[in-house]
Amino acid sequence: MDIKTQVTKIDAIVAQGAIVDAVKQYFADNATTSDYGGGATNGKPEMISKMEGFAGAIAAVNGITHHNSIVDGNVSASEFTFDFDMKDGSKIYWHEIIRRVWNEEGKVIQEEYFNAA
Repeated sequence: MDIKTQVTKIDAIVAQGAIVDAVKQYFADNATTSDYGGGATNGKPEMISKMEGFAGAIAAVNGITHHNSIVDGNVSASEFTFDFDMKDGSKIYWHEIIRRVWNEEGKVIQEEYFNAA
């Protein structure tokens, strides 16, 4: 499986704001995630649930910018800036690196988020 193609596809979906769809299409069933805030998920269903909750809390998408991606073997890193107004009145502005490890079938088996600010 061509990981560069998979990275291009998932990043395009994320850049459109369809984060739940990205997980549904590109995550392996046993995928794990972790972020710099200490949150973690185990398995695709848990990540889908987390992303559905997050997406449902967004009042307005002010911008999603995909800056760059790199691929080395089965590991990729994608740089994004996310700017959201949340339904609770808070604002989210994240500049982050999303590091993904991919399996032979072209599915994400591990995703980590790093603060790039």
